[in-house]
Amino acid sequence: MSQPQNTRIVLASRPSGPVKPDNFRIETQQIPAPGDGEILLKILFLSLDPYMRGRMDDAESYAAPVAVNAVMEGGTVAEVVESRHPDFHPGDIVLSHSGWQSYAISNGVGLRKLDPNAAPLSTAVGILGMPGFTAYAGLLTIGQPKPGETVVVAAASGAVGATVGQIARIKGARAIGIAGGAEKCAYIRDELGFDVAIDHRAPDFSAQLKLACPKGIDVYFENVGGAVWDAVFPLLNTFARIPVCGLVAQYDELDLSGKDRLPVLMRDILKKSLTVRGFIQREFVDQRPLFLETMSGWLRSGEVKYREDIVDGLANAPEAFMGLLKGHNFGKLVIRVA
Repeated sequence: MSQPQNTRIVLASRPSGPVKPDNFRIETQQIPAPGDGEILLKILFLSLDPYMRGRMDDAESYAAPVAVNAVMEGGTVAEVVESRHPDFHPGDIVLSHSGWQSYAISNGVGLRKLDPNAAPLSTAVGILGMPGFTAYAGLLTIGQPKPGETVVVAAASGAVGATVGQIARIKGARAIGIAGGAEKCAYIRDELGFDVAIDHRAPDFSAQLKLACPKGIDVYFENVGGAVWDAVFPLLNTFARIPVCGLVAQYDELDLSGKDRLPVLMRDILKKSLTVRGFIQREFVDQRPLFLETMSGWLRSGEVKYREDIVDGLANAPEAFMGLLKGHNFGKLVIRVA
Protein backbone atom coordinates (compact mmCIF):
# COMPACT_ATOMS: atom_id res chain seq x y z
CA MET A 1 0.00 0.00 0.00
CA SER A 2 1.38 3.41 -0.97
CA GLN A 3 2.45 5.80 1.76
CA PRO A 4 0.28 8.91 2.33
CA GLN A 5 1.60 12.15 0.88
CA ASN A 6 1.29 15.78 1.82
CA THR A 7 -1.18 17.60 -0.41
CA ARG A 8 -0.55 21.33 -0.68
CA ILE A 9 -2.53 24.08 -2.39
CA VAL A 10 -0.23 26.92 -3.38
CA LEU A 11 -0.74 30.37 -4.86
CA ALA A 12 0.13 29.81 -8.52
CA SER A 13 -0.41 33.42 -9.60
CA ARG A 14 -1.80 36.66 -8.24
CA PRO A 15 -5.39 37.41 -9.24
CA SER A 16 -6.21 40.21 -11.62
CA GLY A 17 -9.82 40.91 -10.72
CA PRO A 18 -11.93 38.01 -9.44
CA VAL A 19 -10.09 34.92 -8.17
CA LYS A 20 -9.95 32.15 -10.77
CA PRO A 21 -9.10 28.44 -10.53
CA ASP A 22 -5.73 28.92 -12.25
CA ASN A 23 -4.62 31.19 -9.39
CA PHE A 24 -4.19 27.95 -7.40
CA ARG A 25 -2.12 24.82 -7.93
CA ILE A 26 -2.41 21.48 -6.14
CA GLU A 27 0.90 19.77 -5.37
CA THR A 28 1.85 16.56 -3.62
CA GLN A 29 5.11 15.85 -1.86
CA GLN A 30 6.56 13.51 0.71
CA ILE A 31 5.35 14.09 4.24
CA PRO A 32 8.09 16.03 6.05
CA ALA A 33 9.82 14.61 9.12
CA PRO A 34 10.09 16.72 12.29
CA GLY A 35 13.51 17.72 13.55
CA ASP A 36 14.58 18.35 17.11
CA GLY A 37 12.01 20.52 18.88
CA GLU A 38 9.49 20.10 16.07
CA ILE A 39 6.08 18.49 15.61
CA LEU A 40 4.40 16.85 12.63
CA LEU A 41 0.77 17.91 12.38
CA LYS A 42 -2.01 16.22 10.44
CA ILE A 43 -4.57 18.83 9.44
CA LEU A 44 -8.16 17.95 10.34
CA PHE A 45 -10.01 21.19 9.55
CA LEU A 46 -9.07 24.26 7.50
CA SER A 47 -10.87 27.58 7.93
CA LEU A 48 -11.68 29.59 4.80
CA ASP A 49 -12.14 33.30 5.45
CA PRO A 50 -12.54 36.46 3.32
CA TYR A 51 -9.28 38.02 4.55
CA MET A 52 -7.37 35.42 2.52
CA ARG A 53 -8.30 37.28 -0.66
CA GLY A 54 -6.19 40.25 0.43
CA ARG A 55 -3.20 38.02 1.11
CA MET A 56 -3.26 36.89 -2.52
CA ASP A 57 -2.35 40.43 -3.68
CA ASP A 58 1.12 41.91 -3.50
CA ALA A 59 -0.07 45.03 -1.74
CA GLU A 60 0.79 46.80 1.47
CA SER A 61 -1.43 45.57 4.30
CA TYR A 62 -1.42 44.65 7.97
CA ALA A 63 0.20 41.30 7.08
CA ALA A 64 2.62 40.11 4.44
CA PRO A 65 1.10 38.65 1.26
CA VAL A 66 1.35 34.97 0.44
CA ALA A 67 4.32 34.48 -1.87
CA VAL A 68 3.71 33.03 -5.31
CA ASN A 69 4.33 29.25 -5.18
CA ALA A 70 3.87 29.26 -1.39
CA VAL A 71 1.13 27.41 0.49
CA MET A 72 -2.04 29.44 0.92
CA GLU A 73 -2.36 30.49 4.53
CA GLY A 74 -5.18 29.74 6.91
CA GLY A 75 -6.18 28.72 10.40
CA THR A 76 -6.37 25.00 11.09
CA VAL A 77 -7.23 22.35 13.64
CA ALA A 78 -4.63 19.59 13.62
CA GLU A 79 -3.60 16.39 15.35
CA VAL A 80 -0.05 15.79 16.53
CA VAL A 81 1.09 12.60 14.79
CA GLU A 82 4.79 12.75 15.63
CA SER A 83 6.59 14.91 18.16
CA ARG A 84 10.16 15.78 19.06
CA HIS A 85 8.94 18.61 21.27
CA PRO A 86 8.64 18.15 25.06
CA ASP A 87 5.29 19.97 25.33
CA PHE A 88 3.38 18.05 22.66
CA HIS A 89 2.58 14.37 22.27
CA PRO A 90 0.99 12.21 19.56
CA GLY A 91 -2.78 12.46 19.78
CA ASP A 92 -2.82 16.04 21.04
CA ILE A 93 -5.29 18.26 19.17
CA VAL A 94 -4.11 21.82 18.52
CA LEU A 95 -5.20 25.07 16.97
CA SER A 96 -2.55 26.08 14.44
CA HIS A 97 -2.01 28.27 11.40
CA SER A 98 -0.75 25.62 9.01
CA GLY A 99 -2.46 26.72 5.81
CA TRP A 100 -3.93 24.82 2.89
CA GLN A 101 -2.14 21.50 3.25
CA SER A 102 -2.73 18.08 4.77
CA TYR A 103 0.44 17.91 6.91
CA ALA A 104 2.68 20.58 8.41
CA ILE A 105 5.76 20.97 10.56
CA SER A 106 5.60 23.25 13.60
CA ASN A 107 8.10 24.31 16.23
CA GLY A 108 5.25 24.70 18.72
CA VAL A 109 5.15 28.50 18.68
CA GLY A 110 1.58 29.77 18.49
CA LEU A 111 -0.03 26.37 18.98
CA ARG A 112 -2.90 26.06 21.46
CA LYS A 113 -4.04 22.71 22.76
CA LEU A 114 -7.75 21.98 22.38
CA ASP A 115 -10.00 19.80 24.52
CA PRO A 116 -11.85 17.58 22.03
CA ASN A 117 -14.55 16.94 24.64
CA ALA A 118 -15.32 20.62 25.25
CA ALA A 119 -16.83 21.46 21.84
CA PRO A 120 -16.81 20.16 18.26
CA LEU A 121 -13.27 20.64 16.94
CA SER A 122 -14.39 22.73 13.98
CA THR A 123 -15.67 25.44 16.33
CA ALA A 124 -12.05 26.31 17.18
CA VAL A 125 -11.85 28.04 13.77
CA GLY A 126 -15.43 29.29 13.95
CA ILE A 127 -17.65 30.47 16.78
CA LEU A 128 -14.91 29.81 19.40
CA GLY A 129 -12.13 30.97 17.10
CA MET A 130 -11.15 33.98 15.02
CA PRO A 131 -14.61 34.72 13.51
CA GLY A 132 -16.41 34.54 16.84
CA PHE A 133 -13.74 36.62 18.53
CA THR A 134 -13.87 39.20 15.71
CA ALA A 135 -17.59 39.66 16.31
CA TYR A 136 -17.23 39.76 20.09
CA ALA A 137 -14.29 42.15 20.36
CA GLY A 138 -15.29 44.41 17.47
CA LEU A 139 -18.89 44.87 18.55
CA LEU A 140 -18.33 45.22 22.28
CA THR A 141 -15.12 47.27 22.19
CA ILE A 142 -15.87 49.60 19.27
CA GLY A 143 -19.62 49.31 18.69
CA GLN A 144 -20.58 49.33 22.37
CA PRO A 145 -24.30 48.63 21.78
CA LYS A 146 -26.69 49.91 24.43
CA PRO A 147 -30.21 48.74 25.31
CA GLY A 148 -32.75 50.07 22.83
CA GLU A 149 -30.20 51.05 20.19
CA THR A 150 -30.29 49.76 16.61
CA VAL A 151 -27.42 47.58 15.41
CA VAL A 152 -27.15 46.71 11.71
CA VAL A 153 -24.84 44.03 10.34
CA ALA A 154 -24.37 42.82 6.76
CA ALA A 155 -23.44 39.26 5.74
CA ALA A 156 -25.58 38.42 8.74
CA SER A 157 -25.78 34.68 8.10
CA GLY A 158 -21.99 34.36 8.00
CA ALA A 159 -19.73 33.41 10.87
CA VAL A 160 -19.02 36.97 12.02
CA GLY A 161 -22.30 38.66 11.16
CA ALA A 162 -24.51 36.01 12.77
CA THR A 163 -22.56 36.31 16.01
CA VAL A 164 -22.66 40.12 15.95
CA GLY A 165 -26.45 40.15 15.74
CA GLN A 166 -26.92 37.64 18.54
CA ILE A 167 -24.56 39.51 20.87
CA ALA A 168 -26.40 42.75 20.07
CA ARG A 169 -29.65 41.11 21.16
CA ILE A 170 -28.04 39.83 24.37
CA LYS A 171 -27.00 43.42 25.12
CA GLY A 172 -30.58 44.64 24.66
CA ALA A 173 -30.22 46.25 21.24
CA ARG A 174 -32.37 45.75 18.13
CA ALA A 175 -30.53 43.56 15.60
CA ILE A 176 -31.11 44.25 11.91
CA GLY A 177 -29.47 41.65 9.68
CA ILE A 178 -28.72 41.98 5.97
CA ALA A 179 -28.25 38.76 4.04
CA GLY A 180 -28.51 37.39 0.50
CA GLY A 181 -31.64 35.40 -0.28
CA ALA A 182 -34.85 34.32 1.42
CA GLU A 183 -33.36 31.22 3.07
CA LYS A 184 -30.58 33.13 4.80
CA CYS A 185 -32.96 35.88 5.88
CA ALA A 186 -35.36 33.32 7.36
CA TYR A 187 -32.48 31.69 9.23
CA ILE A 188 -31.24 34.84 10.96
CA ARG A 189 -34.78 35.97 11.80
CA ASP A 190 -36.44 32.70 12.82
CA GLU A 191 -33.51 30.70 14.25
CA LEU A 192 -31.07 33.34 15.48
CA GLY A 193 -33.64 35.85 16.74
CA PHE A 194 -32.72 38.93 14.71
CA ASP A 195 -35.49 41.54 14.93
CA VAL A 196 -35.50 42.16 11.18
CA ALA A 197 -33.86 40.42 8.22
CA ILE A 198 -33.47 42.20 4.88
CA ASP A 199 -32.43 40.71 1.55
CA HIS A 200 -29.81 42.96 -0.03
CA ARG A 201 -30.81 41.60 -3.44
CA ALA A 202 -34.32 43.06 -3.16
CA PRO A 203 -34.97 45.90 -5.63
CA ASP A 204 -36.28 48.07 -2.78
CA PHE A 205 -33.49 47.12 -0.37
CA SER A 206 -32.70 50.71 0.64
CA ALA A 207 -36.36 51.46 1.32
CA GLN A 208 -36.73 48.29 3.43
CA LEU A 209 -33.66 49.21 5.46
CA LYS A 210 -34.97 52.70 6.12
CA LEU A 211 -38.35 51.29 7.20
CA ALA A 212 -36.61 48.83 9.57
CA CYS A 213 -34.63 51.63 11.22
CA PRO A 214 -37.20 54.34 12.06
CA LYS A 215 -34.89 55.77 14.74
CA GLY A 216 -31.78 55.51 12.57
CA ILE A 217 -28.71 53.31 13.05
CA ASP A 218 -26.52 53.54 16.15
CA VAL A 219 -24.03 50.78 15.31
CA TYR A 220 -23.15 49.45 11.88
CA PHE A 221 -20.78 46.47 11.89
CA GLU A 222 -19.09 46.77 8.50
CA ASN A 223 -17.80 43.63 6.83
CA VAL A 224 -19.11 44.06 3.29
CA GLY A 225 -18.85 47.60 1.90
CA GLY A 226 -20.15 48.39 -1.58
CA ALA A 227 -23.88 48.97 -2.12
CA VAL A 228 -24.79 47.98 1.43
CA TRP A 229 -22.64 50.77 2.83
CA ASP A 230 -24.32 53.21 0.44
CA ALA A 231 -27.73 52.28 1.87
CA VAL A 232 -26.61 52.33 5.50
CA PHE A 233 -24.67 55.59 5.54
CA PRO A 234 -27.57 58.07 5.25
CA LEU A 235 -29.32 56.37 8.19
CA LEU A 236 -26.43 56.65 10.65
CA ASN A 237 -27.28 58.63 13.76
CA THR A 238 -25.13 61.27 15.38
CA PHE A 239 -22.43 59.52 17.43
CA ALA A 240 -22.96 56.23 15.56
CA ARG A 241 -20.13 53.71 15.83
CA ILE A 242 -18.86 51.73 12.84
CA PRO A 243 -16.45 48.84 13.53
CA VAL A 244 -14.85 47.97 10.18
CA CYS A 245 -13.54 44.40 9.97
CA GLY A 246 -13.87 43.67 6.24
CA LEU A 247 -15.00 44.80 2.81
CA VAL A 248 -15.75 41.52 1.07
CA ALA A 249 -17.82 43.15 -1.68
CA GLN A 250 -14.74 45.07 -2.79
CA TYR A 251 -11.98 42.48 -2.45
CA ASP A 252 -12.12 41.14 -5.98
CA GLU A 253 -12.53 44.45 -7.79
CA LEU A 254 -11.91 47.78 -6.12
CA ASP A 255 -13.48 50.37 -8.41
CA LEU A 256 -11.59 53.63 -8.14
CA SER A 257 -13.25 55.16 -11.19
CA GLY A 258 -15.96 57.77 -11.14
CA LYS A 259 -16.60 60.72 -8.87
CA ASP A 260 -14.50 61.10 -5.75
CA ARG A 261 -16.94 60.81 -2.84
CA LEU A 262 -14.34 61.10 -0.09
CA PRO A 263 -14.96 64.83 0.60
CA VAL A 264 -18.68 64.18 1.15
CA LEU A 265 -17.92 61.14 3.31
CA MET A 266 -15.48 63.07 5.47
CA ARG A 267 -17.93 65.98 5.79
CA ASP A 268 -20.65 63.67 7.07
CA ILE A 269 -18.29 61.85 9.44
CA LEU A 270 -17.55 65.26 10.95
CA LYS A 271 -21.16 66.48 10.87
CA LYS A 272 -22.52 63.37 12.63
CA SER A 273 -19.52 62.87 14.96
CA LEU A 274 -19.17 59.30 13.72
CA THR A 275 -16.64 56.83 15.07
CA VAL A 276 -15.26 54.76 12.18
CA ARG A 277 -12.55 52.36 13.27
CA GLY A 278 -10.95 49.59 11.32
CA PHE A 279 -9.62 46.73 13.40
CA ILE A 280 -7.87 43.39 13.28
CA GLN A 281 -9.06 40.96 15.93
CA ARG A 282 -5.55 40.27 17.24
CA GLU A 283 -5.43 43.87 18.55
CA PHE A 284 -7.71 42.68 21.35
CA VAL A 285 -5.75 39.55 22.27
CA ASP A 286 -6.01 40.33 25.97
CA GLN A 287 -9.78 39.78 25.74
CA ARG A 288 -9.51 36.20 24.43
CA PRO A 289 -9.71 34.38 27.80
CA LEU A 290 -12.88 36.31 28.72
CA PHE A 291 -14.26 35.73 25.22
CA LEU A 292 -13.78 31.96 25.46
CA GLU A 293 -15.41 31.85 28.87
CA THR A 294 -18.31 34.11 27.88
CA MET A 295 -18.99 32.60 24.46
CA SER A 296 -18.83 29.06 25.85
CA GLY A 297 -21.47 30.07 28.38
CA TRP A 298 -23.70 31.60 25.72
CA LEU A 299 -23.43 28.42 23.65
CA ARG A 300 -24.33 26.23 26.62
CA SER A 301 -27.33 28.40 27.48
CA GLY A 302 -28.52 28.55 23.87
CA GLU A 303 -28.28 32.35 23.77
CA VAL A 304 -25.88 32.05 20.82
CA LYS A 305 -26.27 29.54 18.00
CA TYR A 306 -24.01 28.86 15.06
CA ARG A 307 -24.09 27.21 11.68
CA GLU A 308 -21.22 25.62 9.76
CA ASP A 309 -20.84 25.02 6.03
CA ILE A 310 -18.44 22.06 5.92
CA VAL A 311 -16.91 20.98 2.60
CA ASP A 312 -15.09 17.64 2.43
CA GLY A 313 -11.69 17.39 0.78
CA LEU A 314 -8.76 19.79 0.58
CA ALA A 315 -8.91 19.70 -3.24
CA ASN A 316 -12.27 21.48 -3.02
CA ALA A 317 -10.84 24.46 -1.12
CA PRO A 318 -10.26 26.73 -4.18
CA GLU A 319 -13.82 26.34 -5.47
CA ALA A 320 -15.26 26.77 -1.98
CA PHE A 321 -13.16 29.90 -1.43
CA MET A 322 -14.26 31.46 -4.70
CA GLY A 323 -17.85 30.75 -3.68
CA LEU A 324 -17.23 32.40 -0.30
CA LEU A 325 -16.26 35.64 -2.02
CA LYS A 326 -19.58 35.54 -3.89
CA GLY A 327 -21.65 34.76 -0.80
CA HIS A 328 -22.43 31.16 -1.75
CA ASN A 329 -21.63 29.71 1.66
CA PHE A 330 -24.26 29.43 4.38
CA GLY A 331 -22.56 29.70 7.78
CA LYS A 332 -18.90 29.36 8.73
CA LEU A 333 -17.03 27.81 5.80
CA VAL A 334 -14.72 24.99 6.86
CA ILE A 335 -12.83 22.37 4.85
CA ARG A 336 -12.75 18.92 6.44
CA VAL A 337 -9.28 17.83 5.41
CA ALA A 338 -9.14 14.48 7.23
